[in-house]
Amino acid sequence: MAPILEAHGLTKRFGKTQALDGLDLVAQPGRVVALLGPNGAGKTTFVRAVATLLRPDSGTLYVDGIDALRKPARVRQVIGLAGQFAAVEEAMTGRENLEMVGRLFGLRRKESKAAAVRVLDLMQLTDDADRLVRTYSGGMRRRIDLGVSLVGTPRLLLLDEPSTGLDPGSRIQLWDTIRGLVVTGTDILLTTQYLDEADRLASDVVIIDHGKVIASGTPAELKTLAGDDMIEVHVHDADLLPAVSGVLGRIGHDLRVDVPTRRAFVSADDGNTRLMEALRVLDQEGIAVEDISLRRPTLDEVFLTLTGKPAQTTDSPEQPASV
Repeated sequence: MAPILEAHGLTKRFGKTQALDGLDLVAQPGRVVALLGPNGAGKTTFVRAVATLLRPDSGTLYVDGIDALRKPARVRQVIGLAGQFAAVEEAMTGRENLEMVGRLFGLRRKESKAAAVRVLDLMQLTDDADRLVRTYSGGMRRRIDLGVSLVGTPRLLLLDEPSTGLDPGSRIQLWDTIRGLVVTGTDILLTTQYLDEADRLASDVVIIDHGKVIASGTPAELKTLAGDDMIEVHVHDADLLPAVSGVLGRIGHDLRVDVPTRRAFVSADDGNTRLMEALRVLDQEGIAVEDISLRRPTLDEVFLTLTGKPAQTTDSPEQPASV
């Protein structure tokens, strides 16, 4: 299948700031792609280019097979965009907001009403459709804002920090909604500073820094870049630590022992296999353990390894782009 999004050699400069520096990115259909990077890395600039809100200085950009540089109006017909903050009219009901956007999108009155019904059901807001948006909770406002971007049934939905400011319950509900959109045929490109969000939602993760892609792959593939898995053994009696260390030292490397907490740690290049081996040997040698666990590298560790910065920074944001 043809890529839903294909960018090659994109560049964009704002004065002395090189926001995009030869960025290459290909997104396949049927997948959620998470775009990660430190503040100022070029994420927002790239999303604005895909949304046809700015024109790159050079490079090629195709959205659903359409040349975004030559035919931006056609691209706008196949995308939806939901920014970081809800952009709905609080003095109107959820249904009225959706119907208004449908009319602005060029739908006839009957079509816009039908689109509103469809989106309200998709967003699980049917029971609250006729309440004023100002009475909605933060999570409900985020969902109606997301719904507004779906009135035109986009092939590609751009989500910029979709769960910013939401409580944990609302975030999980929003994640479920996003997963549902992919099932119904809407591809997703999202930017986020919450790496657990990328880990849970994304089929593919793209990390950019200084305007170019520095790593891409599935979350599992990227985690291998941060190092090996870690096997941890906790014993009830600290006197058993030497025996545990002897076992772990044979199945992994970089053995560490923390006597006060009665724990031993070892790195392993194949965590699942080595964990089973450790369990078997510990049992054969009659070494009683309180607990044994396998910890894989996190996307936070990948991010720090590749960029040298934590996922959330206080760096200056990218320079706003003029439309």
